[in-house]
Amino acid sequence: MIAIIDYDAGNTFNVQKALQYIGLDAVLTADADTILNADGVILPGVGAYASAVAVLRERGLIDVIHEVVNREIPFLGICLGMQLLFDESEEYGPTPGLGIIPGTVKAIPKDLGLRVPHMGWNQNKVHRQNSIFSGLDGQYTYFVHSYYADTDPKYVTSTADYGIPVPGIVEKGCVYGMQFHPEKSGTVGLNLLRAFGEITKS
Repeated sequence: MIAIIDYDAGNTFNVQKALQYIGLDAVLTADADTILNADGVILPGVGAYASAVAVLRERGLIDVIHEVVNREIPFLGICLGMQLLFDESEEYGPTPGLGIIPGTVKAIPKDLGLRVPHMGWNQNKVHRQNSIFSGLDGQYTYFVHSYYADTDPKYVTSTADYGIPVPGIVEKGCVYGMQFHPEKSGTVGLNLLRAFGEITKS
């Protein structure tokens, strides 16, 4: 069973529906015991960084997430959920994140001649061929975001070009993040969720 963390940050229904479509048992929950006994955990999210951190803290979920990571339960952050994995975000002033992957979430520069937010389909380039997600190379996924993760390249599995290299997938141990929305990325995205499901089974 995969636990989808419920913290009122949106998009949870679509993620749950996508998992069920590919045959993965998933439950939307904020219950610590349910999360800690899951085979895998997903933190989706859209919206403001600071508000998301505040709700996670209010519900006692920050410590739960760190315990998930300590137990090496496979963990996947999606969109805002990926950005929360990092040390901090510069959105509306510095806001501390979960500090699971070193790095800072920064605004996509507005002087690149490109529309912000980065919205729509973009092609992914894989940099870690030993990743279970290496099949993403050259494939297109759906992005909607105004901020990106500035992190050490050793954590970056794939990038998309948007005037700057935007990390699409990051990895550290049993922790994974996807800046794009796999649940909105058609067959490619469903295959990525299947791959995460395989990780939870192993």
